[in-house]
Amino acid sequence: MAGRKGAADAINASRCNCTALRKATRRISQLYDTALAPSGLKTTQRAILAQLGRSEPVTVGQLAEALVMDAGALAHTLKPLERERLVAVTVDPGDRRNRLIKLTRQGRARLAESDALWAKAQRGFEVAFGRVESEALRQALQLLVSERFNSTFEEALSA
Repeated sequence: MAGRKGAADAINASRCNCTALRKATRRISQLYDTALAPSGLKTTQRAILAQLGRSEPVTVGQLAEALVMDAGALAHTLKPLERERLVAVTVDPGDRRNRLIKLTRQGRARLAESDALWAKAQRGFEVAFGRVESEALRQALQLLVSERFNSTFEEALSA
């Protein structure tokens, strides 16, 4: 039995920052998806609706950049939201090559309905991880998605 535990620890242990972050992200997304399930929204869908609520209307490119997503992956994730009439996608009158995305009335209502579930997930995270640690984590993660981090990382690769 001790051999199996050692093997499991070896599988779970990784010095790769990317692997550790991806594993943590998948686990936290699973937990939040479970908490949000009564709303019918996945974590990524709610993040899109919340971002639109803060900055609509936006182009697909602008929304993808704000969410640090690939535009193709975002377009794929938008389709069910558009089918459910939670978002509206229209041609940008200023540049017909672009599509503008905005929340519909139903989208605003669904986002509002999910607020309590999201808040409960946030509380659960902070109880499990710690309030101070959660704040420190958010600050560290903001650095990781910053242009400053990206530039420094790119410079280190070329050195």
